[in-house]
Amino acid sequence: MLATAGIAGLSVLWYLAYRVFGLGPSVPSYLGSPLASATGAVAILALLRWVPLEPAARTFWRLILVLEATVAIGRGVQAGYAIAAYPEPPETPGFASAFTAVGLFAAIGAICLVPLGRISRAERRKRLLDRLIAFYGCATLLWFAALGPLVNADEAWPLRTKFMVGLALLMSALGISRVAYVPGGPVDRAAVRLVACSGLATAAYAMLAAHSGHHVADLGRAVLLPFGPLLIVLAVARQWRYSGAQTKREAWLPYLAVVAVDIPLVITVFGPMGWPGRIVVLLAVLVTLLASLRHLMAYRENQRLIAAQLAAQEQLRWDATHDALTQLANRGLFRDRLALALETGPATVMLVDLDDFKTVNDSLGHEIGDDLLVAVADGLRAAVGPDGLVARQASDEFAVLIDDPAVDTEDVVSRIGAVFGGSLSEHRLLMHASAGSATAPAGTPLDHLMRDADTALYAAKQRGKANWVRFSPEMQRPVVADAQLGAELRRGLENGEFRVVYQPLVDLHLNRVIGVEALVRWMHPTRGVISPADFIPAAERTGLIVPLGRFVLRETCRQAAAWLAEFGPEVLQKAGPNVSVRQLHDPDFVDDVRAALADSGLPGSLLVLELTESAVLRGQQVSRALHELHDMGVRLALDDFGTGESSLSLLRAFPASIVKLDKSFVDGIELDVDGTPEAAARQAVARAVIQMAGALDLDTVAEGIENEEQAERLRRLGYSLGQGFHLAEPMSPDEVAVMLAGQRRAHAA
Repeated sequence: MLATAGIAGLSVLWYLAYRVFGLGPSVPSYLGSPLASATGAVAILALLRWVPLEPAARTFWRLILVLEATVAIGRGVQAGYAIAAYPEPPETPGFASAFTAVGLFAAIGAICLVPLGRISRAERRKRLLDRLIAFYGCATLLWFAALGPLVNADEAWPLRTKFMVGLALLMSALGISRVAYVPGGPVDRAAVRLVACSGLATAAYAMLAAHSGHHVADLGRAVLLPFGPLLIVLAVARQWRYSGAQTKREAWLPYLAVVAVDIPLVITVFGPMGWPGRIVVLLAVLVTLLASLRHLMAYRENQRLIAAQLAAQEQLRWDATHDALTQLANRGLFRDRLALALETGPATVMLVDLDDFKTVNDSLGHEIGDDLLVAVADGLRAAVGPDGLVARQASDEFAVLIDDPAVDTEDVVSRIGAVFGGSLSEHRLLMHASAGSATAPAGTPLDHLMRDADTALYAAKQRGKANWVRFSPEMQRPVVADAQLGAELRRGLENGEFRVVYQPLVDLHLNRVIGVEALVRWMHPTRGVISPADFIPAAERTGLIVPLGRFVLRETCRQAAAWLAEFGPEVLQKAGPNVSVRQLHDPDFVDDVRAALADSGLPGSLLVLELTESAVLRGQQVSRALHELHDMGVRLALDDFGTGESSLSLLRAFPASIVKLDKSFVDGIELDVDGTPEAAARQAVARAVIQMAGALDLDTVAEGIENEEQAERLRRLGYSLGQGFHLAEPMSPDEVAVMLAGQRRAHAA
């Protein structure tokens, strides 16, 4: 770059010395341009050799190398002829002009091949119009200022000179118009701009020649033409440092092009109008048409963007007020509509809750559960119709708002009931729902009405499945009592009011205790001992059964480990707490069991978790947890067997070790007379359970033994283990320790 700048500077100094002081001949004016072009070619060769370029960039710079090389050759030949003909002006040979023309064509090709990047078809059309506007704007200005006057000059210029000036101006117009729409890519945009501007040196030379004649040729050759290669070298320097970063697209260029057209147009209109002026007018009309077309495209694009924005805003409003899965109104929209309804008149709210939906989700999967919810939503929407608003309140709970007093609520309930009268969704599932409704006059607080509807729903579910209950004030009392019990449960857990008692498990043949079942008791500070039948359902509903069950589990493991250390494995062979459905669904339950065993030191084989049949039928998550516990060595007991979904397939699928015959099959068994049909019928289930357990190598326990006659009858049926008040009532840990100590002494004796 220093060499090129030095040559350009020397050319300027020579011209000043030659013109101002009359020093030296005119021949050196021919040397600046070819020498500068030669240094430009060397700079490009260095760039191609030392800088890793992408293929498109390498192609661009090779073509610019052709430009510099051919210009150096063509103008070098012209300098040689000038030296030979000195002091007469030389005749430029045609082949020298041909070299320069080839270089200009190569530069035009290089600019046209600059990649534009990947853009959409619509964006490509817009950019094409922008480039055409910019190109014709530049072309108009260059025609008006340089090429037109040169063509129409009084002095005759050779046709090849006019042609080469036209090529140089075409290169400039193409480069200036194209470069503004290259956002990045392998070729530096500023480098392309500098290459394009190098042609303006020729334009300036043509302007001087057209307006001042041949006598300023020395000025153009010495001062203007060497600056073209200098711009090329500056472009090489830009490319050398180029990082490939994206740059902002210059959207102002079409407007600048319009200004570039307006200036020569105004001068032409108010000046003499020759045929070059008519071309200016035609170009101005063309640019105006292109600009109008571009404005029309921008207008249509803006209309599309506005429409898309309005649609997006509408979608956002919809998404903010509707449930994504069912497309029903969400809780927020429902409450807004309910608040508005209560301002002007009475309103009825109906809450609809799907019965046993969690079982569907757990057993069939969430995808089928979602399909079912969509089917229910569609059915409710069709059933309610214009009479009300349907919303999704929670996972499996829907709400209906009826704000028109003329609508018959019972008719709406009947239509909703018909939705659940048949199979739902493409999976043909039968689903029931419980519903509760409440009506309130205008001015009622929204939360009060929702609370009353929720109370009615709670009462409906208490009565069983598929019930509808209308709210009445007396429903509040049990709900309030239940809420109070839940609050006291939480406080009782925090204050340590719960105790674990143990009911012995007895060997019916040896009349010896071999294990215990852990039972929880609530020692309430004011109510005294509260029965599990009263607080366990509340703990299940509130979710407090999980921390309560965790407490019972850890206390059982700790106490059993202490008894094991004191009395040995012969005295205590198993200890079993009861496990609820909510605990099995707790993702931390298996870790809780593992931690309880580790902290207490109790072997997993001595821990027996007692589960109901309904609990083990709760889906894949529960099944995985049970198998993981079984793999840890923990034994699983199926409690209350025979009362639920008892089947051989259940025993095969569930990794049980113990089956506990429900008390209902023990009651009255001592009254049977052997050999009678009544006795055979009563004992059929007990006999079937012992036979199934024996076939599957499972232990059996008979529950609820109230007297010795029952125990004896069960012994004859094959039962070896039993529980019941006749054998032993639930005991405190100290009472169990006394009993185990006595049993050990008796065994030793």
